[in-house]
Amino acid sequence: MANPLRVVHYLNQFFGQMGGEGKAHLPWQVRLEPIGPGLALQQILGDRATIVATFICGDNFAAENLEDTARTVVERAANFSPDLFLAGPAFAAGRYGMACGAVCRAVSQKLGIPAVTGMSEENPAVAIYRSHVYIVPTGKSAARMREAISQMAQIALCLAEGRLPPAGSYFSQGIRELRIMEKTGAQRAVDMLCAYLSGTAVPTELPLPQFERVPPAPPIQDLRQTTIVLATEGGVIPHGNPDGIEMSMATKFGRYSIEGLTGMTPDRFTVAHGGYDNQYAKADPNRLIPLDVLRDLAAEGKIGAVGDFFYTTAGNATSVEHAARFGREIAQDIRNMYGDRVGVILTST
Repeated sequence: MANPLRVVHYLNQFFGQMGGEGKAHLPWQVRLEPIGPGLALQQILGDRATIVATFICGDNFAAENLEDTARTVVERAANFSPDLFLAGPAFAAGRYGMACGAVCRAVSQKLGIPAVTGMSEENPAVAIYRSHVYIVPTGKSAARMREAISQMAQIALCLAEGRLPPAGSYFSQGIRELRIMEKTGAQRAVDMLCAYLSGTAVPTELPLPQFERVPPAPPIQDLRQTTIVLATEGGVIPHGNPDGIEMSMATKFGRYSIEGLTGMTPDRFTVAHGGYDNQYAKADPNRLIPLDVLRDLAAEGKIGAVGDFFYTTAGNATSVEHAARFGREIAQDIRNMYGDRVGVILTST
C-alpha cells in the first residue's frame, strides 16, 4: 500500500508499560511508537497501516475523568490525522473497558473514523458501548492477546476499506436497518406460526432482551451484629443536587453522608425524580430513606449500626445497563467499607 493507514492506539498504564496498580492515577500521555500490545498489532497490520501514536492513561485517572479524557483524546488524536483508532483490548478489566469504550465512541463520533476495541462479554463496558463502537469478543485475560489483537486489526481494516466486518466478529450493536421485504408483516407472522405448529424451528425477527437473573442474597443471621445501609432509587438528594443526578434516564448515582443525623429533614434533603408524585417524599424524606426508624432500632440494640452514607439515584426510565453498573459499584463500595456484616435496605417508588 503506497500510503499506509495512520493508526492511533489507546492503552492503560499496565499495557502501556508504565506500571501496575501503583500507576493507575497516571495522567494520559503520548508516545510516537507502538508499545506493548501495539507491537503485535503493528506486526499484524504490516505495511497496510502504521501506528503513528500510542496514548497511555492510568485506569483510575481515566475512570475519574472519563468525559474529559475522551474529549482530550479526540483533540490530541486529531493532530495525527488518523484513519483508524484502536483501544485495548481490555478483556474483563472494568475500568480499562470503560475508558476504551468512552474514547472509541468519542473518536468515532467527533472524527468520523472507525474505532475498534476488544473486551470480554463480562466487561460492564460492553453493554454501555456496544451500540456505539465495534467491540471484538475476547477472553477474560491477556492469555489470548494475540488472537484479540488479530481480530481487532482485521475488523479495523475492513472498516477502513468501507466493508462491513463478518457477522459474529464483533458484539451485535442492536442497530435497526430498514429493509423492503417481499411479504408483509402479517404474512410472515402467519408463515412463522404455521411453521411453528408443524414443529419447525423458527428464528424470531425481533430478539427479545435477555435480562440477568440475580439470585437473592442469603438471609442475615443476626441483625444485632449487622450494619444496615440505606439506598433508594426514589431520587432523594441533598439540596442543590451536588452530583447532578438526572430526574429520568439517570447515568449516575450519589453517595451522601448521614453521619450524626437522627433523621432525614426537608431542610437538608429534597427529591429529584420525574416518575412519581414526590410531594410526600419532599415533605418527609424519611419515607424513602427511613433513617429515623433505623436510629431507633440501633438504639434498641435490634441492629448493630446504621451506615454512615446513603446511596441514591432516580430509577425513572434508567437503562438496565446503567442500573446494573450502579448496583455493582454500590455493592463494591459497601463491601469495602463494611465487609460481610452488612445489609442494605433499598427503597423503590
